[in-house]
Amino acid sequence: MGTNKNKPLSAKAALPFKVGNKFRRQDLHVKQKKARETLRRDERFKRKREEDKDPELRKERLERNVPHSIDKKRVWDDVDGDGLGVSVDVEQLKRRRIEAAEAEEQEALEGAGEAVEDDVDSMLDSDSEDEDGEDGESRKKSRQRPRAASNAPSTTSTNLDLTPDSLALKFPTLFSDGPPPVPKVLLTTSINSTLHHEAELLCTLFPKSTYIRRSSHYYGHRFSLREISKFAANRNYTCVILLKEDQKKPTGLTIVHLPSGPTCHFSIANWVEGKKLPGHGNPTNHYPELILNNFRTPLGLLTARLFLTLFPPQPELQGRQVVTLHNQRDYIFLRKHRYVFRDKRETEKSVVGPDGKVVEGVEGIRAGLQELGPRFTMKLRRVDKGIGRAGSEGPDAVQWQWKAHMEKQRTRFNL
Repeated sequence: MGTNKNKPLSAKAALPFKVGNKFRRQDLHVKQKKARETLRRDERFKRKREEDKDPELRKERLERNVPHSIDKKRVWDDVDGDGLGVSVDVEQLKRRRIEAAEAEEQEALEGAGEAVEDDVDSMLDSDSEDEDGEDGESRKKSRQRPRAASNAPSTTSTNLDLTPDSLALKFPTLFSDGPPPVPKVLLTTSINSTLHHEAELLCTLFPKSTYIRRSSHYYGHRFSLREISKFAANRNYTCVILLKEDQKKPTGLTIVHLPSGPTCHFSIANWVEGKKLPGHGNPTNHYPELILNNFRTPLGLLTARLFLTLFPPQPELQGRQVVTLHNQRDYIFLRKHRYVFRDKRETEKSVVGPDGKVVEGVEGIRAGLQELGPRFTMKLRRVDKGIGRAGSEGPDAVQWQWKAHMEKQRTRFNL
């Protein structure tokens, strides 16, 4: 704001004295605002003409004007652990462990080489040292060359192959070595819930899901979540989803992985059904593709793996439907779209890669999206090892729980 005041204004938008009349001051304020907008527009077009003549100017400007967002200022815990309460990048953690193992192996080889050199006669081995001196130095330099740091995968898919061994040992049924089973989901609500329409929309979101109403009439029995999960496991269900409500709006989602857990509790906000979306489409019964985006910590990999078990492993590509779970600042945004590949219009730009260059082979192709719904935002609140909410002791203890003090440091995230 300080730089705008120093810019020269038009003669029509500046007066040498203070205006006492209120309406004249308002008129003067509008004129000054238009004059500032005109100056900014002229500078923008002037810069565009100069950058069209010299593309290096645009490149320098983009390198200089890098936005400092909270995501780019993200900090990690300086520990070597891989527990659920630790915020570490699993990719960097695996790279550090590989480098440490390689360093130990190299030290062992160098120690063995020095021992062998001491045993060999120096007079007999002098010629070989002169011949292989340069080659040995080049090999040492190649071994000591540091690894190239990869770009931060903030917009890339989650790599579930980087799951820590401790996480797989703690949840063996979720992180099994075999192929994932075909999902069979049981979806229900709270007792005497009114969210029947919202539950049916979730059935269209999760394939192979069945919605069963939950009532507590006079002759009924109020089955708990543990009892429902036991009944579902006996009938070969792989997951139980419980939809919670408050004031006739969905506010929570509990996902239980059968037969023995874990159980993840999410809060729901910004629920919008597909009919209220502008230009929405109607979903079909095809199995959608799944995109898990930006889950980087052990807790994030646990959450991504849980959502992975809710969708069939083989999507039906002819349906052209995709479900996206994008994690950003510990908020999980769920969207469902239908895509189509079409020809690029003259007013559109070609597809550009991460390096800023046009991707070869798809210069004249663009992808069109149509949102199907529903859309909502989730936030992980608690992780239980077993089924349902257990106490703070025992084998089914709470593995992780969100607390208010976790948001005091705005640059630290859990997923």
